[in-house]
Amino acid sequence: MSAEQYDTLDNAALTRLAEQAMTRYEPHLQGEVALLCRSENATFVLTVEGRRHALRLHRANYHQKADIESELAWLDALRETGIQVPEAIADAGGERVLTLALPDGSERHAVLFHWMEGEMPTTEVDPRSFHQLGRITAKLHEHSRGWPQPEGFQRIVWNHDTMVGPEGHWGDWRDAPGLSLDDKSVVEKALRSIDEAMAGFGKDASRYGLIHADLRLTNLLMHEGETRVIDFDDCGMGWYLHDLAAAISFEEHHPNAEVWVEQWLKGYEEVITLSEEERAIIPSMLIQRRIQMTAWMASHADTEMARSLGSEWVGHTVRLCKRYLEGKRLPIGA
Repeated sequence: MSAEQYDTLDNAALTRLAEQAMTRYEPHLQGEVALLCRSENATFVLTVEGRRHALRLHRANYHQKADIESELAWLDALRETGIQVPEAIADAGGERVLTLALPDGSERHAVLFHWMEGEMPTTEVDPRSFHQLGRITAKLHEHSRGWPQPEGFQRIVWNHDTMVGPEGHWGDWRDAPGLSLDDKSVVEKALRSIDEAMAGFGKDASRYGLIHADLRLTNLLMHEGETRVIDFDDCGMGWYLHDLAAAISFEEHHPNAEVWVEQWLKGYEEVITLSEEERAIIPSMLIQRRIQMTAWMASHADTEMARSLGSEWVGHTVRLCKRYLEGKRLPIGA
């Protein structure tokens, strides 16, 4: 596992950084911090007199300060339209993106957010949850297409090479455990077909723009009939339909995956109608994302999330690549 792919600081060091960040805020925002979870970043719960806030500590070598400020700018614009998304809190000096120094001279960034109430849905929920997810995603895309990005706006770029190439943002899928030479040949053949399909599909502004890039059920909160979108850390420039593929991340092999995709599309098309060309590219999008998640799994092998996938997960990736090459049905499901 590469240090560039996952934060090598232990929980104690991260907690010290979180406590350091707290000293930058007004007294009414200073309290106890407790580690909530670790993924790309570390998220802490800040509790002050019974009120909660969320502190995000960014790992190194992923986003620059300007990238994070651009993320917050999009969140500000989305909230103005009534979409429920996280809201950042400025420190005592008016900064929303803090820069924290480590003893070795390196730096980490941190952002404090207002807490968002809600329950996270799971794959055990009613499949119609994906219908709602599709509608919400379409509203984000509708906003993205019409929003004039502010000067200096910069976010990560998601394209075929940065997703599934050898130097991809999340590592190299070839490093996934258990892949035989024949398995790798199958995945490489699928990638050549995907590359050709995506090149033909192109990056017209109607098809490619600012997306969430990780909008799955674990990044939704359901609260009193309202759906809230969280974790925009991976938002960037990509194909809009990548958000469909991202909706079933890690679960592409689930028996209900085809129903989920069907429900997502129904919800999406209540807001935005898809062309025949967009529908035709969906199989390539789906398997491209699965291979991208295989790269993530390989580069994050020591994380709890990667370990939880189980020993058969990579084998399912190869199986779905074969289904994609056969071209008879979507490359998802059991």
